[in-house]
Amino acid sequence: MISRLSVSIVRACLREGTGGSPTAVLDEVPLSDDERCRVPVLAGTSHAAFVAVRGSEVSLRFFTAGGELPACGHGTVAALAFLAARAGGSEYQGVLRAAGRSFAGRAVQEGTRFRAVFEPGPVELREPTADECALVLPTLGVTPGALAAGARVASVGRARLLVPVSSRSELAALAPDFETLRAACDRFGLLGCYVYSVPTPAGRIAARMFAPSIGVPEDIANANSTACLAADLADRGVTEIAVDMGDSLGSPATITASARPVVRVGGVAEVGGAVRELTG
Repeated sequence: MISRLSVSIVRACLREGTGGSPTAVLDEVPLSDDERCRVPVLAGTSHAAFVAVRGSEVSLRFFTAGGELPACGHGTVAALAFLAARAGGSEYQGVLRAAGRSFAGRAVQEGTRFRAVFEPGPVELREPTADECALVLPTLGVTPGALAAGARVASVGRARLLVPVSSRSELAALAPDFETLRAACDRFGLLGCYVYSVPTPAGRIAARMFAPSIGVPEDIANANSTACLAADLADRGVTEIAVDMGDSLGSPATITASARPVVRVGGVAEVGGAVRELTG
């Protein structure tokens, strides 16, 4: 049973001031992992970020209803905005720790919002196997004619499949079979599938992230997958991208990423004025 908790709801990765992914952010408290999984459920969010200031570092833990995540990109954006709002001033810089590594994070105030950016760490990329493609792709409902070249398995803490499709309309039409998608992803140890449209010359992309294996059938915003995509596209000459997500869920979001000299990813976030009290 969770006693009363004070939780801030941060909308991470807004698009032109609207939408974003609501994320529960709260100071570290003594809870079991099962109780932590209850926090996003009670808060009405897909994810929760637990923040602990320990000396010169800020430790972060991330949970969904399905369990703990080693890392969470939009959760990190939300945590940076939360820390910046609490610190006051026009800019916050800190050293964050998650998934056993320390990394730099920064948030700059822009009116009532914060533009946050961080370094998610090295991205590992490989070609998917024939078995991975044969089992996973049909569960997404992607027609062979809609697929574009360049599928990759990418990892920044945990592997996911990056799947390019020819257009935004093909992306919008996807209707995955979440039960079979979860089974296929679980078989190969994949977090989920990040399906994206072919980039425009300016690096504008649309994407949808399906991750039923962690209890999130579709994610409004997924910054770590966007970081993985930025690393992959940099090898093809695209070094800066802006990815639109969340439209299919009625909450438009945008994540930005660059890959030179290192991968950086971020977005604009707004910290809710009211603190929600949770019990349950």
